[in-house]
Amino acid sequence: MEESIRALLSNMLLTKIAIALVGITIIVIIFRVLQKSVSKYVKDYDNRYKTRKLINIIGYVVALIFIAIVYSDQLGGITVVLGVASAGIAFALQEVIISIAGWISILVGNIFKTGDRVKMGGIKGDVIDLGVLRTTIMEVNEWVDGDLYNGRIVRVANSFVFKEPVYNYSNDFPFLWDEIKIPIKYGSDYQEAKRIISNIGQEVTGDYAIKARQDWEEMLKKFLIEDASTQSMVTIAANDNWVEYTLRYVAEYRSRRTTKDLLYTRILEEIDNSPNNIEFASATFDLVGAPTVDVNLK
Repeated sequence: MEESIRALLSNMLLTKIAIALVGITIIVIIFRVLQKSVSKYVKDYDNRYKTRKLINIIGYVVALIFIAIVYSDQLGGITVVLGVASAGIAFALQEVIISIAGWISILVGNIFKTGDRVKMGGIKGDVIDLGVLRTTIMEVNEWVDGDLYNGRIVRVANSFVFKEPVYNYSNDFPFLWDEIKIPIKYGSDYQEAKRIISNIGQEVTGDYAIKARQDWEEMLKKFLIEDASTQSMVTIAANDNWVEYTLRYVAEYRSRRTTKDLLYTRILEEIDNSPNNIEFASATFDLVGAPTVDVNLK
């Protein structure tokens, strides 16, 4: 009798294991097919990525529910064990739990999304994947200047959203204010130099200023923030060596380096070709006088 009961229980256990394996395999195949078919119906890259992520998460949930149904008659016996172990599990996996909470906060709170340029956990770059535990970032800067990719992919724990500030360069306002400084020699035509620099600033960054203004209007509706100007502006300061012109302007966050290169190129060309008395200054020194030196040769 005991042997028959054991054989029956063993057969039931093996049957449930077989059902679970077959069921999980079918679920995996179904959701893999759904993920591959997304590209046929969703053309936008960002929406396609989010849809695939959502299908992947739903697949995990369905698999867990299926396993719970298969072993539903055995779940009651392990409830006490799970209750006792939950405190230890929570302590051991606290970083994992915080990372999952960070992932939920990122999605619900719209802290950032894939494609945004952020700085999180001391790493700056573009978000290329949002995982449950980690955010994958294509890093910029470090040994490369000008906000360009350095080729290094970094995975940052989502728990950092609760521990450190998260800098977003592109979410609500995808523009940055930047400045360049132009030294002009004393005695130059100051007004003409200011006119040239100002005109070039408006010519190169005018389109950015218009688009930035539209986004800034939306920012004013969402936040209590100053109504700042997005137009380029030139200011002058005099120091010991030269007259320093500062051109302040807005640029799209991905094109800071190219915008600065174009501005410097146009300013150099215009000032060099200007018929007016305008000269660039450099860190040279004029010797205006020297004491008399008596030299006695014996």
